[in-house]
Amino acid sequence: MAKIAAIITDLFEDSEFTSPKAALEAAGHEVVTVGLEAGQTVTGKSEDTEVEVAVGIDAAEGADYDALLIPGGYSPDKLRGDERVLDFVRHFAFKRKPIFSICHAPQLLVNADVLKGKSITAVKQVAVDVKNAGANFFDEEVVIDPSGIISSRTPADLDAFNEAIVDALK
Repeated sequence: MAKIAAIITDLFEDSEFTSPKAALEAAGHEVVTVGLEAGQTVTGKSEDTEVEVAVGIDAAEGADYDALLIPGGYSPDKLRGDERVLDFVRHFAFKRKPIFSICHAPQLLVNADVLKGKSITAVKQVAVDVKNAGANFFDEEVVIDPSGIISSRTPADLDAFNEAIVDALK
């Protein structure tokens, strides 16, 4: 089964991490949290969900993972200024490994400069950023790009998002 890196820091949208993680694990996959520092506890913005970072970004190797999960909330915005995180994200894009992006997650993809020509969705507030990065924006529940990027807009789309990401790993 697949090993998925979930890139995360404080103020992630709780359900956009916990729900896909549960769906992926129920399908037999392993989800590993990657953050700024191993052992750090990060907290969600809506439900104060606490998650321990398993692997720090300095030790994270994209080659060790089959796919990348980027939960939304404020976490992507907090991470997108860190070149180490952007290099990690670029690995998945350049190797055409699946990238699971929801809500504000495309902010990381914008800063990693990997969206030109890709089809994607996001929360409305990020749509202009995505378009300016050269992506084709669609206001749809789930958008699947041939590059491997699977995206959804908000927690309301989680059922469809979870189904799409699990199917992508079959």
